Amino acid sequence: MTAASNHRPGRRPLSIALRRRLFAIAAGAGVWAACLTGAAPAAYADDVRAEQWYLGPMKAEDMWEVSTGKGVTVAVIDSGVNKNTPSLRGQVLPGKDFTGEPGDENDDYGGHGTTMAALIAGTGEGGLQGIAPGAQIIPYRVVFKTMGSRSEKPTVPKAIRAAADSEARIISMSFGGRYHRQDLKESIDYALSKGKLLVASTGNSAKKGNEPQFPASYTGVVGVGAFGEDGVVADYSTYGLNVDLAAPGLDVPGWCDESFKRFCSKGGTSAATAITSASAALIWAEHPDWTANQVKRVLIDTAGRESKSDEPSKYIGWGAVRPRINLLEGKGDPGPSHKDPLGETKPSAAPSPSGEGSKADGKRPAQDSADTASSASDENGNLWIYLGAGAAVAAVVMVAFTLVRRTR
Repeated sequence: MTAASNHRPGRRPLSIALRRRLFAIAAGAGVWAACLTGAAPAAYADDVRAEQWYLGPMKAEDMWEVSTGKGVTVAVIDSGVNKNTPSLRGQVLPGKDFTGEPGDENDDYGGHGTTMAALIAGTGEGGLQGIAPGAQIIPYRVVFKTMGSRSEKPTVPKAIRAAADSEARIISMSFGGRYHRQDLKESIDYALSKGKLLVASTGNSAKKGNEPQFPASYTGVVGVGAFGEDGVVADYSTYGLNVDLAAPGLDVPGWCDESFKRFCSKGGTSAATAITSASAALIWAEHPDWTANQVKRVLIDTAGRESKSDEPSKYIGWGAVRPRINLLEGKGDPGPSHKDPLGETKPSAAPSPSGEGSKADGKRPAQDSADTASSASDENGNLWIYLGAGAAVAAVVMVAFTLVRRTR
C-alpha cells in the first residue's frame, strides 16, 4: 500500500506576523483562505487553520450552524491516530492495531493517520480544523510507520472487516495499491453489505504511469481526486474510471513526522479523501435516517462541475465535493435507499500480483496522454467557483499572494 500524499519540502516558514496579517485580510472578506504554504513550527500551531485554504470557499462556518457531524463515527484505516494531539483530544474512540508492532492504534510513527483524522474531526484547538468537528474517529493501524511502507501482511482487509463490524458509518482510506487482491475485494464487499460508506484515495501517480489504485477502483467505493487552491486538478492526481469526486488536496497542511511538533505543506489525494469523508459525515448527521447509498448520491448530485453530462469526468468524477449545497440550500436528491449510485461506473476486473487479469481490464479505455493539469482545467474550469467562492475570494487570494511575494 502506498500513501496518497504530496509533501513538498524546502519552502520557508512564514513569520507569525505575516500569517496574522493574511488571516485578518481573509476574515475581513468573509473567507478563511489565506493561501499560505510551507512548514509551520509548533509555536505557530494556532495559526495552521489559516493555511487550510478550503475552509472559506466551502463555507465551513456556515455549515457548522446546521451540522458538525455529531453522532457520526468515521473509521480511519491508516498509520494510527495520536489522540493526544490538541485538536483530537476527546475525538478518538478505541480502535485496533493490526500491525503486531510496538504500540497500539494510538501510536502514529509517521503522522499520516493523525493528519487524516484531524482533517476529518479536528476541533481546531491548537492545530488542524476538521470539516466535521462533531464527528468521532475510530483508528485502525495497518502499517507501523508511514503509509509509504509496504506490508506483506493482510492487515488492510482485516481492518476493513473490523471497521465494518464497528459503529462507524464511514470508512476513510487514504491509501491505495496497484493490484487487486481477492481478500481486499471481499472485505470491501463485506463492508458495503453492512451499510458502510467507503471512501478511498485515487492515488498520486498521474505522472508515473497513472495506474488505477485499489481499493478506490472497486465498485461501490468513492474514489477521490485532488485539486488545489487555484481550482485546478493537481497534476499528480491519478485519473480515470476510479475517480468519482474531487476535493481540496494540494498544499493542505499536516503533521510533518512522529514528533508532532510542526506542520508541513502535504496534502494529496489522501487529504482529499479525508475531506470527502468529513463532508459525508456532515450530511449524514443532518439526515441520520438516510442510507450510505443516499448520502453517496447526494454527494454526487451536489458536486460542482462546469459540464453536467451523463458521464463522469476522468479527472474530477462527478465534480468538486460541496456539502454546503445540501446543508445550506437544501438541494440534493437522496433517491432510493437500496441502490448504489456508483454500482455501474467502475471496471469489474483488475490486475493482481499473481498475474490474474490484465492491466487493461482495470483502466479507463483510451486515456489520452495530454498534460493532466491543463486538460483538467479545460474540462472543469475553475473549481473555486463550484466550491462556493467567488470574485471576493479571488481578490483576497491575489492580495495574499502579493503580500507573500513582498516578504521574500
